[in-house]
Amino acid sequence: MMKTVVLTGIRRMELREIPLPALRGDRDVLVRVARVGVCGSDVHYYTRGRIGDQVVEYPFTVGHEAAGVVEAAGMAVSRVSPGDRIAIEPAMSCGRCDQCRSGRPNTCRHLRFLSCPGQASGCLSEYVVVPQESCFPVPPSMTLEEAAFSEPLAIAVYAVRRSMPIDGAAIGVLGAGPIGLGVLLAARSARAARIYATDKVAGRIDAARRAGAVWAGSPEREDVTAEILEREPLGLDAVFECCGQQEALDQAVDLLKPGGKLVLIGIPPEDRITFSTDEMRRREISLLSIRRQSHCVQPALDLIAGGEIDAGSLITHRFALERTQDAFDLVDGYRDGVIKAMIAIES
Repeated sequence: MMKTVVLTGIRRMELREIPLPALRGDRDVLVRVARVGVCGSDVHYYTRGRIGDQVVEYPFTVGHEAAGVVEAAGMAVSRVSPGDRIAIEPAMSCGRCDQCRSGRPNTCRHLRFLSCPGQASGCLSEYVVVPQESCFPVPPSMTLEEAAFSEPLAIAVYAVRRSMPIDGAAIGVLGAGPIGLGVLLAARSARAARIYATDKVAGRIDAARRAGAVWAGSPEREDVTAEILEREPLGLDAVFECCGQQEALDQAVDLLKPGGKLVLIGIPPEDRITFSTDEMRRREISLLSIRRQSHCVQPALDLIAGGEIDAGSLITHRFALERTQDAFDLVDGYRDGVIKAMIAIES
């Protein structure tokens, strides 16, 4: 038997004991989970019970930003061995559909994602089974907390790589949570000339400044559009919207120069959002939606291992598995300057 935390209703969780998962195929890997980061999408399931048409059927286990140690492996596994420390890629693509064959496993027609209702249970358990393709070995110098953070960082790296040539660009990052700060750090690594950041949480604004933003401020306390355009009168080359808020989308359009690019990463609470089509059309603003990540887990791990990105500095709160609900409430309320809350499943 093993311990697991399950959602049992809106804002309700229970710690339960369930049978240990078994290897189902020759390419499966049993992982002893050590750390799980609390993601905004997990919080959506906790507070709303759904994201779009993905509706939780209770009980259900969430958590997909994870790292741990390989406990056992199937006969055909060659990527990892028992005892290896790994980061877990939660997206499990089929490798056969048109999207996978064209290099887009993130939009796989048959994608299964850890902690996604109707697809696969999450990682807030002592053990989880994943295919070997989801296992990324990490060096001894990297902590398992840092390895778990590679999941949101991979999304940020993917967004920066897909956006535009960043070298020498002036960009905005609206929402300086884990993804937004990851974008800031990835863009700085890609030699962005100037990065501007916004957030409503004072601790995250401070973190953005420490991470290299030339200006960072709160939309609740100042006119962030005016402040940024005073410094960039021609507008920004790209804006990364990382909080899923209508207010930020409107600010992003106002901040972009003609021919600029709006990159959507945040998950809005509503099913529909709006834009000023007149402004978008007149200035020929391009819109790019980011769906998780593709082929960027290893680059994210390399940035951490090489010291270019200090993932550990973004982990602000730590909780035992028994206090998972406290961690979710903290993240949901943006309390205590939280950036990334991490669940420790084993010491």
